[in-house]
Amino acid sequence: MKLMSGTSNPELAKQIADYLDSPLTTTEIQRFSDGEIFVRIDENVRGEDIFIIQSTSHPANDHLMELLICIDALKRASAKRITAVIPYFGYARQDRKTGGRTPITAKLVANLIAEAGADRVLTLDLHAGQIQGFFDIPTDNLFVTPVFEDDINKHFKVDNLLVVSPDVGGVVRARALATRLGADIAIVDKRRPKAGQSEVMNIIGDVDGRRCIIFDDIVDSGGTLCNAAAELKARGATEVAAYVTHGVLSGKAHERIRNSELTELVCTNSIAAASAGADGGNVRAISIAPLLGEAIRRIANDESVSKLFD
Repeated sequence: MKLMSGTSNPELAKQIADYLDSPLTTTEIQRFSDGEIFVRIDENVRGEDIFIIQSTSHPANDHLMELLICIDALKRASAKRITAVIPYFGYARQDRKTGGRTPITAKLVANLIAEAGADRVLTLDLHAGQIQGFFDIPTDNLFVTPVFEDDINKHFKVDNLLVVSPDVGGVVRARALATRLGADIAIVDKRRPKAGQSEVMNIIGDVDGRRCIIFDDIVDSGGTLCNAAAELKARGATEVAAYVTHGVLSGKAHERIRNSELTELVCTNSIAAASAGADGGNVRAISIAPLLGEAIRRIANDESVSKLFD
């Protein structure tokens, strides 16, 4: 087994390598003056089981293209099996046609990764479960719930706790965490007037006097989280925190979250921006390197990955 890192999140790749006690493959990745990407693998990988770690986060197009080129380089170097480890799978929010003449980019990107030569995909908390079926190659979708459960038990009093789904689509995710914590759930009823904007219409459930934890998979601009937190406080919640798998945190997200009703936003380090923003404010990043590292070890040894969540 060998590990290889792209440029999207080298710190996470290093943490995974440390967990597995396996050095990262020496790789040269450069940009030509016009932005084209050049990749050269400086070690022999013939017949090796290779895991390439690359989130397709901002700049999404550059990091996606870099992943595809790295896969092609490995394939042409006669790697035995290539697993694309994609902690954050970009373009996943366009997982269905939302209107006439719109794309399904999650399927398009899945096709590109398979066509580039990947034999397997390992990812974390896909935006929608059906995206796993968009791939024509084996795909493992890990869940961050056990990691968040441990962190919540360390940092929060679990009595009087309420797990809140920020929309109807996240109810299954919220219920899974609530079940592990022995907590109740509530649901934010929201609508999106247009992409990137959300309005809270109602709160389903009694939040008065409860400690609320909003659980979601992606925080981008932070508007949805901040609006939900404000409405929960207005309905009588004593405390509102948020646990989100992927901290995109674009634009003025950090400022918006810092000035919101949220006591804390906890993200994983699936995206480097989440760790960079954990600067002593109310944003905190926790590492998913042990989870990804253990999944990689199990795949390499042909062991069960699903048993991680039993």
